[in-house]
Amino acid sequence: MSRPRNILLLMTDQHRADHVGWHPRRRWAMPHLDRLAEGTVFDTCITSDPICTPARTALLTGKYPHQIGTLEMSGDLSPQHPTYARALQGAGWHTVAVGKLHWLQTWKWGHPRGQGLDLVALNGALRGFGFDRIWETAGKQLAQRNHCDWCAHLAAKGMLEAYRDHAYAAGENYGTLRQTEFTGDPWPLPEEDYVDIVTGDQVLRHLRERPSDKSFCLFASFCGPHAPFDPPRRFLDAVPEEPEPDDLVPGDEPVGPIERARLRRLRRAYKAMLAVIDEQIGRIFAELQRQGLWDDTVVIFTSDHGEMLGDRGHFQKSRPWWQSCTVPTAIRHPDHLRRGRITAPVELTDLTATILDIAGLDPRRALSRDWPAFHDRVPCRSLLPLLRGEAESVRDWAFSECGGKWQMIQDRRWKYLRWAGGTPDAPRESLYDLAADPDETRDLAADPARAGELACGRARLLDLLCATPAAQTTWAPLISG
Repeated sequence: MSRPRNILLLMTDQHRADHVGWHPRRRWAMPHLDRLAEGTVFDTCITSDPICTPARTALLTGKYPHQIGTLEMSGDLSPQHPTYARALQGAGWHTVAVGKLHWLQTWKWGHPRGQGLDLVALNGALRGFGFDRIWETAGKQLAQRNHCDWCAHLAAKGMLEAYRDHAYAAGENYGTLRQTEFTGDPWPLPEEDYVDIVTGDQVLRHLRERPSDKSFCLFASFCGPHAPFDPPRRFLDAVPEEPEPDDLVPGDEPVGPIERARLRRLRRAYKAMLAVIDEQIGRIFAELQRQGLWDDTVVIFTSDHGEMLGDRGHFQKSRPWWQSCTVPTAIRHPDHLRRGRITAPVELTDLTATILDIAGLDPRRALSRDWPAFHDRVPCRSLLPLLRGEAESVRDWAFSECGGKWQMIQDRRWKYLRWAGGTPDAPRESLYDLAADPDETRDLAADPARAGELACGRARLLDLLCATPAAQTTWAPLISG
């Protein structure tokens, strides 16, 4: 079979794994996106870190956040790290990124409105990560401070400050159901200017303007369903009212009637934001078919992290539970339409290796440097053997971490957590039997009968951390001559 000539990588932001049609416990279907189930779906794709910048930089580089210095949403990714896009460029591919990138987090939280990064002015520097063309959205909340191509679109229509007023009024990212200020009210500006609709327009434009004599890799990254929960009215009206939320995974505090009413509104708005994105994906798929590219393009879909959406009393991400750490993932490879389902754990960065493998490049070689040290520690693994049906797994367990707060090892049955704040003699650890307790509510770390599983998780974590040290970087200029 001939290798497909093109790759389309679709990404959402803060998308729960059970909000796609192929999930075993689905809460919401996305009819256009769900077409990818013709290929292979992954029930247990674990994000590298359930925070935006760490996950996104890991996907770009194929390395863990602790290897590339992006453990938290703080600081910028160094351009010294090899990327999949740079490797594709070197192999003659046309590379494009449209939408939310979030590889830079230069400013500290609380920074003044409108005085963050000028991502339009930084376009040339960002293309240095390996992209021929970039059209960037800062993010629904980051646009309060950053200037981006979508902000320029709004400014040209005289609506930028009105949008920033809306984003500020929508509330802060409080992490609990009791604290959250989000309302689920609809988008107050014209529908055509909603960030994910404009992003869809730009993806179509770049598909139509691409050089026809080159293979392309297009990264299309939507901002939803990240907060604020503000879908355009047409999409909100099309989603049925939410039933009484009786399926919440319980937390430490009781959920009262005020919180339940708020949760119903926010769950409905969350689904409506996904409906916006699904409509754009349908437009993109139609354009691929119009150009005769559908059977020449591998379509990959994932998200950076999930959303607690009220479970355990929490909202947002950064938690080690499946609602936050497991991301919806599917790959439609035209040569391997076998409706496969992979239950074994895979990692978000395995998509990085898969992209390179599809292009005929060796992932480890493409993502390595011979100097300075440790750039050759490339943990991502290609999923092509799974797409072909040649294997059931490419790794025995997956790893995730979060901003120095916790580290996680998860295999088919067990989830091991090590929390910050313990001591060498008394580490803070948790252990969950995913077969008997899929919602991870019964911590077995103190059970003497599970001492072997706890020790196994501890040993795997230590081995991984020893094998993947931080890649070294340089800044000092050498003597010329």
